Amino acid sequence: MQPQHRELVEQLRQITDSHVKAEFSGDTITMQASPSAIHQRNLSIVRRQFEAHVPDGYVDTGNTDLESPAISKLRNPDLTYLPEEAMTTTDSALPAELALIAVEIVSPSNPENDWEGKVRDYPLMHIPLYLLVDARQKTVTLLSEPENGRYRRREDAAFGETIHVPAPFDFILETGALLPY
Repeated sequence: MQPQHRELVEQLRQITDSHVKAEFSGDTITMQASPSAIHQRNLSIVRRQFEAHVPDGYVDTGNTDLESPAISKLRNPDLTYLPEEAMTTTDSALPAELALIAVEIVSPSNPENDWEGKVRDYPLMHIPLYLLVDARQKTVTLLSEPENGRYRRREDAAFGETIHVPAPFDFILETGALLPY
């Protein structure tokens, strides 16, 4: 990301408040308000299931900026897993290619950001897995195997069904407790 873009994102966060997410992709800045209780509950359900399967040396983090300066992208997933050693910096953004996965609870006010912008950006940022929990549609979608700027594999499940999360996590995600909007 160009330095002036990062500075603008930081200025926008200071002007609004710390409960606003700001992301940058190309010439577009996306800002979102604090998430709802259902959003947070669904995220917690997903996070708890990942906890037992996290590779050694990795930690979960929410709302951490992932940056790919070479392609002018800064994204902020609801949940990701990064190396512990990467979390010892005071920098506000970390290299996106360190992330094992990006998890998003789809925003009801701006679903296009998760379904279009991030589906486009995350494979370009070399994030190997992208899990979308869409409480509006009562679905969970896992995108994987990034190649040539897009994900090659897609697995979909309705709330109540299971979905396999591949290595390095390698477990079956239960979706029955997720709540719709």
